[in-house]
Amino acid sequence: MSLQEQFNQALADSKNLPERPDNMTLLKIYALFKQGSGGDATGDRPGMTDFVARAKFDAWAELKGTTQEAAMQQYVDLINDLKD
Repeated sequence: MSLQEQFNQALADSKNLPERPDNMTLLKIYALFKQGSGGDATGDRPGMTDFVARAKFDAWAELKGTTQEAAMQQYVDLINDLKD
């Protein structure tokens, strides 16, 4: 199975995890997905009043320079760990 196929499967699996991950893990899942599917963070950082969007953007921005392939693999590994 190709990395893209594994990534797509992990995306589907992420919607059916046995338990809801904690907020820090959810941010990591979001950031790895965004980095794996779109590359480095783009756009302006959300304002201070939008806490959720700002936290998501910051988590994604921390992965700057990570290749899309590496982010995809980390995403697959994290979702697989959470499924067990």
